[in-house]
Amino acid sequence: MRRIRETLRLFWGCGMSQNKIHESCSISRWTVGEYISRARAAGLSWPLPEDLDDAALEKLLFPPKPVISKGQRGIPDWNYIDQQLCHKGVTLRLLWEEYIEQNPKGYQRSRFCDLYHEWRKKIDYSMRQEHKAGERTFVDFAGKTMPIVNPKTGEVRQAHIFVAALGASSYTFAKAFPSEDLHSWIRGCVSAFEYFGGVTELLIPDNPKAAVTKPCRYEPGLNATFLDMAQHYGVAVLPARVRHPKDKAKVELSVALVTRWILAALRNHTFFSIAQLNEAIEVLLEKLNTKPFQKIPGSRYERFCDLDKPVLKQLPVQPYEYAEFKKARVNIDYHIDVDGHWYSVPHQLVRSQVDVRITATTVEIFSHGRRVASHVRSRLKGRHSTITEHMPKSHQAYKEWSPTRIINWAMGIGSNTAKLVENILNSKRHPEQGYRSCLGLLRLGKMHGNERLEQACARALSVGAYSYTSVKSILSNNLERAPLPERVSSEGAIVHLNIRGPNYFVKSKEDDDVTTSDAR
Repeated sequence: MRRIRETLRLFWGCGMSQNKIHESCSISRWTVGEYISRARAAGLSWPLPEDLDDAALEKLLFPPKPVISKGQRGIPDWNYIDQQLCHKGVTLRLLWEEYIEQNPKGYQRSRFCDLYHEWRKKIDYSMRQEHKAGERTFVDFAGKTMPIVNPKTGEVRQAHIFVAALGASSYTFAKAFPSEDLHSWIRGCVSAFEYFGGVTELLIPDNPKAAVTKPCRYEPGLNATFLDMAQHYGVAVLPARVRHPKDKAKVELSVALVTRWILAALRNHTFFSIAQLNEAIEVLLEKLNTKPFQKIPGSRYERFCDLDKPVLKQLPVQPYEYAEFKKARVNIDYHIDVDGHWYSVPHQLVRSQVDVRITATTVEIFSHGRRVASHVRSRLKGRHSTITEHMPKSHQAYKEWSPTRIINWAMGIGSNTAKLVENILNSKRHPEQGYRSCLGLLRLGKMHGNERLEQACARALSVGAYSYTSVKSILSNNLERAPLPERVSSEGAIVHLNIRGPNYFVKSKEDDDVTTSDAR
Protein backbone atom coordinates (compact mmCIF):
# COMPACT_ATOMS: atom_id res chain seq x y z
CA MET A 1 0.00 0.00 0.00
CA ARG A 2 2.96 2.31 0.55
CA ARG A 3 3.74 2.38 -3.18
CA ILE A 4 0.10 3.08 -4.01
CA ARG A 5 -0.02 6.03 -1.59
CA GLU A 6 3.29 7.36 -2.94
CA THR A 7 2.06 7.03 -6.53
CA LEU A 8 -1.12 8.99 -5.76
CA ARG A 9 0.83 11.67 -3.85
CA LEU A 10 3.34 12.23 -6.64
CA PHE A 11 0.62 12.27 -9.34
CA TRP A 12 -1.97 14.47 -7.63
CA GLY A 13 0.09 16.25 -4.96
CA CYS A 14 3.25 16.97 -6.92
CA GLY A 15 1.89 16.93 -10.47
CA MET A 16 4.51 14.46 -11.75
CA SER A 17 3.98 12.58 -14.98
CA GLN A 18 3.49 8.83 -15.03
CA ASN A 19 6.94 8.37 -16.60
CA LYS A 20 8.62 10.29 -13.74
CA ILE A 21 6.63 8.26 -11.19
CA HIS A 22 7.74 5.06 -12.96
CA GLU A 23 11.41 6.10 -12.58
CA SER A 24 11.02 7.33 -9.05
CA CYS A 25 9.12 4.40 -7.57
CA SER A 26 10.69 1.71 -9.77
CA ILE A 27 7.36 0.31 -10.87
CA SER A 28 6.11 -0.25 -14.40
CA ARG A 29 4.24 2.40 -16.33
CA TRP A 30 1.27 0.03 -16.72
CA THR A 31 1.10 -0.39 -12.90
CA VAL A 32 1.25 3.37 -12.37
CA GLY A 33 -1.64 3.87 -14.77
CA GLU A 34 -3.62 1.03 -13.15
CA TYR A 35 -3.29 2.58 -9.65
CA ILE A 36 -4.40 5.99 -10.86
CA SER A 37 -7.38 4.66 -12.89
CA ARG A 38 -8.59 2.53 -9.95
CA ALA A 39 -8.33 5.53 -7.57
CA ARG A 40 -10.33 7.69 -9.95
CA ALA A 41 -12.96 4.96 -10.30
CA ALA A 42 -13.21 4.83 -6.48
CA GLY A 43 -13.72 8.65 -6.30
CA LEU A 44 -10.45 9.37 -4.43
CA SER A 45 -8.30 12.50 -4.58
CA TRP A 46 -5.30 13.86 -2.75
CA PRO A 47 -4.89 14.07 0.14
CA LEU A 48 -6.55 10.83 1.05
CA PRO A 49 -9.02 10.77 3.95
CA GLU A 50 -7.25 10.41 7.33
CA ASP A 51 -9.52 7.55 8.45
CA LEU A 52 -8.69 5.48 5.28
CA ASP A 53 -6.20 2.85 6.44
CA ASP A 54 -4.32 0.42 4.19
CA ALA A 55 -6.88 -2.40 4.48
CA ALA A 56 -9.74 -0.08 3.58
CA LEU A 57 -7.74 1.40 0.70
CA GLU A 58 -6.95 -2.06 -0.68
CA LYS A 59 -10.58 -3.12 -0.44
CA LEU A 60 -11.64 0.09 -2.14
CA LEU A 61 -9.17 -0.19 -5.01
CA PHE A 62 -9.27 -3.99 -5.37
CA PRO A 63 -12.75 -5.16 -4.40
CA PRO A 64 -13.11 -8.98 -4.15
CA LYS A 65 -14.69 -10.77 -7.12
CA PRO A 66 -18.24 -11.92 -6.57
CA VAL A 67 -18.46 -15.57 -5.58
CA ILE A 68 -20.30 -17.61 -8.23
CA SER A 69 -21.67 -20.97 -7.15
CA LYS A 70 -21.28 -24.08 -9.25
CA GLY A 71 -24.94 -23.94 -10.03
CA GLN A 72 -24.59 -20.44 -11.44
CA ARG A 73 -21.50 -21.38 -13.47
CA GLY A 74 -23.15 -24.38 -15.06
CA ILE A 75 -21.30 -27.70 -14.70
CA PRO A 76 -20.34 -29.06 -18.14
CA ASP A 77 -21.57 -32.52 -19.10
CA TRP A 78 -18.19 -34.21 -19.33
CA ASN A 79 -19.62 -37.37 -20.92
CA TYR A 80 -21.08 -35.24 -23.69
CA ILE A 81 -17.78 -33.34 -24.05
CA ASP A 82 -15.83 -36.60 -24.28
CA GLN A 83 -18.21 -38.05 -26.85
CA GLN A 84 -18.13 -34.91 -29.01
CA LEU A 85 -14.33 -34.95 -29.07
CA CYS A 86 -14.55 -38.22 -31.03
CA HIS A 87 -15.98 -36.36 -34.02
CA LYS A 88 -13.55 -35.06 -36.62
CA GLY A 89 -12.54 -31.41 -36.26
CA VAL A 90 -14.07 -31.00 -32.77
CA THR A 91 -11.67 -29.47 -30.20
CA LEU A 92 -11.87 -28.49 -26.55
CA ARG A 93 -11.72 -24.81 -27.53
CA LEU A 94 -14.79 -25.17 -29.75
CA LEU A 95 -16.69 -27.04 -27.03
CA TRP A 96 -15.71 -24.36 -24.46
CA GLU A 97 -16.99 -21.59 -26.74
CA GLU A 98 -20.31 -23.41 -27.08
CA TYR A 99 -20.40 -23.89 -23.30
CA ILE A 100 -19.63 -20.26 -22.48
CA GLU A 101 -22.34 -19.02 -24.85
CA GLN A 102 -24.94 -20.95 -22.87
CA ASN A 103 -23.29 -20.12 -19.51
CA PRO A 104 -21.83 -16.57 -19.59
CA LYS A 105 -20.76 -16.92 -15.93
CA GLY A 106 -19.19 -20.32 -16.59
CA TYR A 107 -15.58 -21.44 -16.29
CA GLN A 108 -12.89 -19.78 -18.35
CA ARG A 109 -11.14 -21.87 -20.96
CA SER A 110 -8.08 -22.85 -18.94
CA ARG A 111 -10.15 -23.98 -15.98
CA PHE A 112 -12.60 -25.72 -18.32
CA CYS A 113 -9.75 -27.76 -19.85
CA ASP A 114 -8.24 -28.58 -16.45
CA LEU A 115 -11.55 -29.88 -15.15
CA TYR A 116 -12.03 -32.04 -18.25
CA HIS A 117 -8.60 -33.67 -17.93
CA GLU A 118 -9.19 -34.30 -14.22
CA TRP A 119 -12.45 -36.06 -15.15
CA ARG A 120 -10.63 -38.20 -17.75
CA LYS A 121 -8.19 -39.45 -15.12
CA LYS A 122 -11.05 -40.96 -13.14
CA ILE A 123 -12.11 -43.43 -15.87
CA ASP A 124 -10.34 -46.55 -17.22
CA TYR A 125 -6.94 -46.12 -18.85
CA SER A 126 -8.15 -47.87 -21.98
CA MET A 127 -10.74 -45.14 -22.45
CA ARG A 128 -8.15 -42.34 -22.38
CA GLN A 129 -6.99 -42.83 -25.93
CA GLU A 130 -8.73 -40.44 -28.25
CA HIS A 131 -9.96 -41.99 -31.51
CA LYS A 132 -11.90 -40.10 -34.14
CA ALA A 133 -15.12 -41.60 -35.41
CA GLY A 134 -14.70 -43.88 -38.40
CA GLU A 135 -10.92 -43.58 -38.29
CA ARG A 136 -9.49 -46.90 -37.03
CA THR A 137 -10.28 -50.60 -36.93
CA PHE A 138 -8.08 -52.70 -34.63
CA VAL A 139 -7.73 -56.43 -35.40
CA ASP A 140 -6.04 -59.35 -33.67
CA PHE A 141 -6.48 -63.02 -32.75
CA ALA A 142 -7.36 -63.97 -29.18
CA GLY A 143 -4.84 -66.05 -27.29
CA LYS A 144 -7.47 -68.53 -26.13
CA THR A 145 -8.74 -71.12 -28.61
CA MET A 146 -11.88 -73.26 -28.66
CA PRO A 147 -11.88 -77.06 -29.21
CA ILE A 148 -13.77 -78.51 -32.20
CA VAL A 149 -14.57 -82.24 -32.03
CA ASN A 150 -14.80 -84.38 -35.15
CA PRO A 151 -18.07 -86.33 -34.66
CA LYS A 152 -16.80 -89.32 -36.68
CA THR A 153 -13.27 -89.78 -35.38
CA GLY A 154 -13.39 -87.90 -32.09
CA GLU A 155 -10.31 -85.90 -33.14
CA VAL A 156 -10.06 -82.51 -31.45
CA ARG A 157 -8.68 -79.47 -33.25
CA GLN A 158 -8.49 -75.91 -32.02
CA ALA A 159 -10.43 -72.99 -33.52
CA HIS A 160 -8.79 -69.55 -33.39
CA ILE A 161 -10.88 -66.47 -32.57
CA PHE A 162 -10.47 -63.35 -34.70
CA VAL A 163 -11.41 -60.08 -32.95
CA ALA A 164 -11.93 -56.59 -34.40
CA ALA A 165 -12.85 -53.34 -32.62
CA LEU A 166 -13.65 -49.82 -33.78
CA GLY A 167 -11.60 -47.07 -32.16
CA ALA A 168 -14.25 -44.48 -31.28
CA SER A 169 -17.11 -46.71 -30.10
CA SER A 170 -15.28 -49.93 -29.12
CA TYR A 171 -17.91 -51.81 -31.15
CA THR A 172 -16.60 -55.39 -31.27
CA PHE A 173 -16.66 -58.25 -33.76
CA ALA A 174 -15.53 -61.86 -33.23
CA LYS A 175 -15.45 -64.97 -35.41
CA ALA A 176 -13.79 -68.39 -35.27
CA PHE A 177 -11.39 -69.67 -37.96
CA PRO A 178 -9.45 -72.93 -38.34
CA SER A 179 -6.03 -71.23 -38.09
CA GLU A 180 -4.23 -67.90 -38.02
CA ASP A 181 -2.85 -68.12 -41.55
CA LEU A 182 -3.09 -65.42 -44.20
CA HIS A 183 -6.39 -66.75 -45.53
CA SER A 184 -7.95 -66.51 -42.04
CA TRP A 185 -6.63 -62.96 -41.56
CA ILE A 186 -8.15 -61.89 -44.88
CA ARG A 187 -11.49 -63.58 -44.19
CA GLY A 188 -11.55 -62.08 -40.71
CA CYS A 189 -11.04 -58.50 -41.95
CA VAL A 190 -13.61 -58.95 -44.71
CA SER A 191 -16.16 -60.39 -42.27
CA ALA A 192 -15.51 -57.53 -39.82
CA PHE A 193 -16.11 -54.88 -42.49
CA GLU A 194 -19.34 -56.58 -43.48
CA TYR A 195 -20.43 -56.80 -39.82
CA PHE A 196 -19.75 -53.08 -39.30
CA GLY A 197 -21.48 -52.24 -42.57
CA GLY A 198 -18.62 -50.02 -43.73
CA VAL A 199 -14.88 -49.38 -43.74
CA THR A 200 -12.69 -47.13 -41.60
CA GLU A 201 -9.74 -45.11 -42.87
CA LEU A 202 -7.07 -47.16 -41.06
CA LEU A 203 -6.66 -50.87 -40.29
CA ILE A 204 -4.40 -51.58 -37.29
CA PRO A 205 -3.20 -55.21 -37.09
CA ASP A 206 -0.48 -56.63 -34.92
CA ASN A 207 2.67 -57.85 -36.70
CA PRO A 208 1.61 -61.38 -37.73
CA LYS A 209 4.00 -63.15 -40.08
CA ALA A 210 1.07 -63.98 -42.34
CA ALA A 211 0.28 -60.31 -43.01
CA VAL A 212 3.50 -58.37 -42.27
CA THR A 213 6.55 -59.69 -44.10
CA LYS A 214 8.97 -57.12 -42.66
CA PRO A 215 8.21 -55.66 -39.20
CA CYS A 216 9.55 -52.10 -39.10
CA ARG A 217 8.65 -49.07 -37.02
CA TYR A 218 8.82 -46.71 -39.98
CA GLU A 219 8.20 -48.71 -43.20
CA PRO A 220 6.74 -52.16 -42.44
CA GLY A 221 6.56 -54.59 -45.36
CA LEU A 222 3.10 -55.99 -46.05
CA ASN A 223 2.13 -59.26 -47.65
CA ALA A 224 0.98 -58.70 -51.25
CA THR A 225 -2.38 -60.40 -50.66
CA PHE A 226 -3.06 -58.43 -47.46
CA LEU A 227 -2.16 -55.19 -49.24
CA ASP A 228 -4.39 -56.15 -52.19
CA MET A 229 -7.31 -56.65 -49.80
CA ALA A 230 -6.68 -53.24 -48.21
CA GLN A 231 -6.60 -51.55 -51.63
CA HIS A 232 -9.86 -53.26 -52.58
CA TYR A 233 -11.58 -51.69 -49.55
CA GLY A 234 -9.72 -48.37 -49.74
CA VAL A 235 -8.24 -48.72 -46.25
CA ALA A 236 -4.68 -47.92 -45.20
CA VAL A 237 -2.82 -50.56 -43.16
CA LEU A 238 -0.80 -49.27 -40.21
CA PRO A 239 0.68 -52.21 -38.23
CA ALA A 240 1.26 -51.61 -34.54
CA ARG A 241 4.84 -51.21 -33.40
CA VAL A 242 6.59 -54.34 -32.22
CA ARG A 243 6.24 -54.82 -28.45
CA HIS A 244 3.94 -51.78 -28.14
CA PRO A 245 0.54 -53.17 -27.07
CA LYS A 246 -0.66 -49.63 -26.28
CA ASP A 247 -0.80 -49.00 -30.03
CA LYS A 248 -3.74 -51.40 -30.20
CA ALA A 249 -5.16 -51.07 -26.71
CA LYS A 250 -8.70 -51.07 -28.08
CA VAL A 251 -8.48 -54.56 -29.51
CA GLU A 252 -6.52 -55.79 -26.48
CA LEU A 253 -9.47 -54.75 -24.34
CA SER A 254 -11.91 -56.30 -26.79
CA VAL A 255 -9.94 -59.56 -26.80
CA ALA A 256 -10.18 -59.62 -23.01
CA LEU A 257 -13.93 -58.97 -23.15
CA VAL A 258 -14.50 -61.64 -25.81
CA THR A 259 -12.48 -64.11 -23.76
CA ARG A 260 -14.37 -63.27 -20.56
CA TRP A 261 -17.94 -62.84 -21.82
CA ILE A 262 -18.03 -65.22 -24.81
CA LEU A 263 -15.34 -67.91 -24.73
CA ALA A 264 -15.56 -68.45 -20.98
CA ALA A 265 -19.35 -68.67 -21.22
CA LEU A 266 -18.99 -71.41 -23.87
CA ARG A 267 -16.32 -73.41 -22.01
CA ASN A 268 -18.71 -76.25 -21.12
CA HIS A 269 -20.23 -76.56 -24.60
CA THR A 270 -19.07 -79.12 -27.14
CA PHE A 271 -18.89 -77.97 -30.75
CA PHE A 272 -18.63 -80.28 -33.74
CA SER A 273 -17.94 -77.63 -36.40
CA ILE A 274 -16.63 -74.09 -36.68
CA ALA A 275 -19.98 -73.00 -38.15
CA GLN A 276 -21.74 -74.25 -35.00
CA LEU A 277 -19.26 -72.35 -32.83
CA ASN A 278 -19.76 -69.14 -34.82
CA GLU A 279 -23.52 -69.35 -34.33
CA ALA A 280 -23.02 -69.41 -30.56
CA ILE A 281 -20.47 -66.57 -30.73
CA GLU A 282 -22.88 -64.42 -32.75
CA VAL A 283 -25.57 -64.63 -30.04
CA LEU A 284 -23.20 -63.69 -27.20
CA LEU A 285 -21.52 -61.00 -29.30
CA GLU A 286 -24.81 -59.14 -29.61
CA LYS A 287 -25.22 -59.24 -25.81
CA LEU A 288 -21.68 -57.91 -25.36
CA ASN A 289 -22.20 -54.95 -27.71
CA THR A 290 -25.53 -54.00 -26.11
CA LYS A 291 -24.24 -54.36 -22.54
CA PRO A 292 -24.15 -50.91 -20.80
CA PHE A 293 -20.78 -49.37 -19.93
CA GLN A 294 -19.89 -49.26 -16.25
CA LYS A 295 -18.46 -45.74 -15.97
CA ILE A 296 -19.96 -43.88 -18.91
CA PRO A 297 -23.53 -43.88 -20.20
CA GLY A 298 -24.63 -45.95 -23.16
CA SER A 299 -23.32 -49.15 -24.74
CA ARG A 300 -20.96 -50.08 -27.56
CA TYR A 301 -23.85 -50.42 -29.97
CA GLU A 302 -25.30 -47.02 -29.04
CA ARG A 303 -21.93 -45.31 -29.42
CA PHE A 304 -21.42 -47.14 -32.72
CA CYS A 305 -24.74 -45.84 -34.09
CA ASP A 306 -23.95 -42.32 -32.89
CA LEU A 307 -20.24 -42.07 -33.76
CA ASP A 308 -18.81 -44.60 -36.19
CA LYS A 309 -21.72 -45.77 -38.31
CA PRO A 310 -22.61 -42.36 -39.88
CA VAL A 311 -19.03 -41.74 -41.09
CA LEU A 312 -17.89 -45.21 -42.23
CA LYS A 313 -16.95 -45.49 -45.90
CA GLN A 314 -19.24 -47.62 -48.04
CA LEU A 315 -18.38 -51.23 -48.79
CA PRO A 316 -17.41 -52.04 -52.40
CA VAL A 317 -20.05 -53.67 -54.58
CA GLN A 318 -18.23 -57.01 -54.60
CA PRO A 319 -16.49 -58.45 -51.52
CA TYR A 320 -12.80 -59.14 -51.79
CA GLU A 321 -11.91 -62.41 -53.51
CA TYR A 322 -8.89 -64.06 -51.95
CA ALA A 323 -5.90 -63.88 -54.26
CA GLU A 324 -2.36 -65.21 -54.19
CA PHE A 325 0.61 -63.54 -55.83
CA LYS A 326 3.67 -65.08 -57.46
CA LYS A 327 6.41 -64.13 -59.88
CA ALA A 328 6.85 -66.00 -63.17
CA ARG A 329 9.25 -65.96 -66.11
CA VAL A 330 7.67 -65.77 -69.58
CA ASN A 331 8.73 -68.75 -71.72
CA ILE A 332 9.88 -68.45 -75.34
CA ASP A 333 6.39 -69.51 -76.43
CA TYR A 334 5.00 -66.38 -74.62
CA HIS A 335 3.24 -68.47 -71.94
CA ILE A 336 3.70 -68.73 -68.16
CA ASP A 337 3.12 -71.75 -65.94
CA VAL A 338 0.51 -71.53 -63.15
CA ASP A 339 -0.14 -74.80 -61.34
CA GLY A 340 0.73 -76.86 -64.44
CA HIS A 341 -1.48 -74.88 -66.86
CA TRP A 342 -0.04 -72.47 -69.41
CA TYR A 343 -1.42 -68.94 -69.88
CA SER A 344 -0.42 -66.57 -72.68
CA VAL A 345 0.97 -63.03 -72.34
CA PRO A 346 1.86 -60.53 -75.08
CA HIS A 347 4.76 -62.00 -77.06
CA GLN A 348 6.82 -58.82 -76.48
CA LEU A 349 7.32 -59.96 -72.85
CA VAL A 350 9.18 -63.17 -73.78
CA ARG A 351 11.89 -64.00 -71.18
CA SER A 352 10.81 -61.14 -68.87
CA GLN A 353 9.59 -61.53 -65.29
CA VAL A 354 5.94 -60.75 -64.52
CA ASP A 355 3.71 -60.68 -61.43
CA VAL A 356 0.75 -63.05 -61.34
CA ARG A 357 -2.43 -62.57 -59.30
CA ILE A 358 -4.29 -65.85 -58.85
CA THR A 359 -7.84 -66.18 -57.55
CA ALA A 360 -10.24 -69.11 -57.58
CA THR A 361 -11.67 -67.94 -60.91
CA THR A 362 -9.11 -65.75 -62.67
CA VAL A 363 -5.41 -65.44 -63.46
CA GLU A 364 -4.18 -61.86 -63.96
CA ILE A 365 -0.69 -61.03 -65.20
CA PHE A 366 1.05 -57.70 -64.47
CA SER A 367 4.20 -56.17 -65.88
CA HIS A 368 5.64 -53.15 -64.05
CA GLY A 369 2.34 -52.69 -62.22
CA ARG A 370 0.23 -52.70 -65.40
CA ARG A 371 -2.14 -55.58 -66.15
CA VAL A 372 -1.19 -57.12 -69.49
CA ALA A 373 -3.34 -60.27 -69.53
CA SER A 374 -6.35 -61.83 -67.81
CA HIS A 375 -7.52 -65.44 -68.16
CA VAL A 376 -10.26 -67.62 -66.73
CA ARG A 377 -8.47 -70.01 -64.41
CA SER A 378 -8.25 -73.58 -65.66
CA ARG A 379 -7.50 -76.70 -63.62
CA LEU A 380 -6.39 -78.75 -66.67
CA LYS A 381 -2.69 -79.48 -66.30
CA GLY A 382 -0.50 -79.49 -69.40
CA ARG A 383 -3.03 -77.50 -71.45
CA HIS A 384 -2.79 -73.98 -72.86
CA SER A 385 -5.00 -70.88 -72.60
CA THR A 386 -3.98 -68.63 -75.48
CA ILE A 387 -5.35 -65.26 -76.54
CA THR A 388 -4.90 -64.56 -80.25
CA GLU A 389 -3.82 -60.94 -79.67
CA HIS A 390 -0.85 -62.17 -77.63
CA MET A 391 0.58 -64.09 -80.62
CA PRO A 392 3.00 -62.64 -83.21
CA LYS A 393 1.41 -61.71 -86.52
CA SER A 394 2.93 -64.74 -88.23
CA HIS A 395 1.53 -67.07 -85.59
CA GLN A 396 -1.87 -65.40 -85.77
CA ALA A 397 -1.99 -65.96 -89.52
CA TYR A 398 -1.04 -69.60 -89.07
CA LYS A 399 -3.71 -70.08 -86.43
CA GLU A 400 -6.36 -68.69 -88.79
CA TRP A 401 -5.73 -71.45 -91.34
CA SER A 402 -8.15 -74.36 -91.72
CA PRO A 403 -8.31 -77.24 -94.25
CA THR A 404 -11.31 -75.67 -95.97
CA ARG A 405 -9.64 -72.30 -96.27
CA ILE A 406 -6.44 -73.78 -97.75
CA ILE A 407 -8.38 -75.86 -100.30
CA ASN A 408 -10.45 -72.82 -101.32
CA TRP A 409 -7.31 -70.78 -101.81
CA ALA A 410 -5.78 -73.54 -103.92
CA MET A 411 -8.97 -73.67 -105.99
CA GLY A 412 -8.18 -70.11 -107.03
CA ILE A 413 -5.08 -71.45 -108.76
CA GLY A 414 -6.67 -74.48 -110.35
CA SER A 415 -8.54 -77.70 -109.80
CA ASN A 416 -5.36 -79.83 -109.95
CA THR A 417 -3.73 -77.69 -107.25
CA ALA A 418 -6.83 -77.92 -105.06
CA LYS A 419 -6.99 -81.70 -105.49
CA LEU A 420 -3.32 -82.11 -104.66
CA VAL A 421 -3.72 -79.97 -101.51
CA GLU A 422 -6.70 -82.08 -100.46
CA ASN A 423 -4.70 -85.28 -100.98
CA ILE A 424 -1.81 -83.90 -98.91
CA LEU A 425 -4.14 -83.01 -96.01
CA ASN A 426 -5.87 -86.38 -96.17
CA SER A 427 -2.58 -88.23 -96.15
CA LYS A 428 -1.66 -86.82 -92.70
CA ARG A 429 -2.82 -88.20 -89.40
CA HIS A 430 -3.98 -84.71 -88.44
CA PRO A 431 -4.75 -82.00 -91.04
CA GLU A 432 -2.58 -79.42 -89.23
CA GLN A 433 0.46 -81.60 -89.96
CA GLY A 434 -0.02 -80.84 -93.66
CA TYR A 435 -0.43 -77.06 -93.28
CA ARG A 436 3.23 -76.32 -93.83
CA SER A 437 3.41 -78.49 -96.97
CA CYS A 438 0.32 -76.82 -98.42
CA LEU A 439 1.52 -73.31 -97.60
CA GLY A 440 4.88 -74.12 -99.20
CA LEU A 441 3.08 -75.52 -102.24
CA LEU A 442 1.02 -72.36 -102.67
CA ARG A 443 4.16 -70.28 -102.28
CA LEU A 444 5.60 -71.97 -105.35
CA GLY A 445 2.87 -70.22 -107.36
CA LYS A 446 4.45 -66.86 -106.46
CA MET A 447 7.88 -68.09 -107.53
CA HIS A 448 7.00 -69.91 -110.79
CA GLY A 449 3.53 -68.61 -111.62
CA ASN A 450 0.13 -70.16 -111.03
CA GLU A 451 -0.04 -71.68 -114.54
CA ARG A 452 3.16 -73.69 -114.14
CA LEU A 453 2.10 -74.70 -110.63
CA GLU A 454 -1.24 -76.00 -111.93
CA GLN A 455 0.57 -78.08 -114.61
CA ALA A 456 3.10 -79.39 -112.08
CA CYS A 457 0.27 -80.43 -109.75
CA ALA A 458 -1.41 -82.27 -112.63
CA ARG A 459 1.79 -84.18 -113.29
CA ALA A 460 2.22 -84.94 -109.56
CA LEU A 461 -1.33 -86.23 -109.36
CA SER A 462 -0.78 -88.45 -112.37
CA VAL A 463 2.20 -90.14 -110.77
CA GLY A 464 0.82 -90.08 -107.16
CA ALA A 465 3.51 -87.72 -105.87
CA TYR A 466 1.54 -86.04 -103.06
CA SER A 467 4.25 -83.83 -101.54
CA TYR A 468 5.71 -80.34 -101.69
CA THR A 469 9.13 -81.75 -102.54
CA SER A 470 7.85 -83.58 -105.66
CA VAL A 471 6.11 -80.49 -107.07
CA LYS A 472 9.20 -78.37 -106.38
CA SER A 473 11.36 -80.93 -108.21
CA ILE A 474 9.02 -80.92 -111.21
CA LEU A 475 9.16 -77.14 -111.44
CA SER A 476 12.93 -76.97 -110.93
CA ASN A 477 13.51 -79.46 -113.78
CA ASN A 478 10.85 -77.96 -116.05
CA LEU A 479 9.01 -81.26 -116.24
CA GLU A 480 5.52 -79.82 -115.89
CA ARG A 481 5.15 -79.64 -119.73
CA ALA A 482 6.79 -82.98 -120.48
CA PRO A 483 4.45 -85.70 -121.75
CA LEU A 484 3.00 -87.77 -119.01
CA PRO A 485 4.27 -91.38 -118.87
CA GLU A 486 1.89 -94.04 -120.18
CA ARG A 487 0.03 -95.86 -117.47
CA VAL A 488 0.18 -99.65 -117.29
CA SER A 489 -3.27 -100.96 -117.88
CA SER A 490 -2.81 -103.95 -115.61
CA GLU A 491 -4.75 -103.65 -112.46
CA GLY A 492 -2.73 -102.76 -109.43
CA ALA A 493 0.29 -101.41 -111.38
CA ILE A 494 1.99 -98.41 -109.82
CA VAL A 495 2.92 -95.45 -111.99
CA HIS A 496 5.70 -93.23 -110.65
CA LEU A 497 8.62 -91.20 -111.99
CA ASN A 498 11.05 -93.25 -109.96
CA ILE A 499 9.79 -96.61 -111.36
CA ARG A 500 12.05 -97.70 -114.30
CA GLY A 501 9.42 -99.74 -116.14
CA PRO A 502 9.72 -103.06 -118.09
CA ASN A 503 11.89 -101.60 -120.91
CA TYR A 504 14.69 -100.97 -118.45
CA PHE A 505 14.87 -104.60 -117.50
CA VAL A 506 14.71 -105.75 -121.19
CA LYS A 507 17.63 -103.50 -122.05
CA SER A 508 19.55 -104.66 -119.06
CA LYS A 509 19.04 -108.34 -120.15
CA GLU A 510 20.41 -107.66 -123.69
CA ASP A 511 23.44 -105.93 -122.21
CA ASP A 512 24.09 -108.92 -120.01
CA ASP A 513 23.97 -111.32 -123.02
CA VAL A 514 26.52 -109.18 -124.98
CA THR A 515 28.79 -109.09 -121.98
CA THR A 516 28.59 -112.88 -121.62
CA SER A 517 29.42 -113.56 -125.34
CA ASP A 518 32.39 -111.20 -125.18
CA ALA A 519 33.64 -113.03 -122.19
CA ARG A 520 33.54 -116.27 -124.10
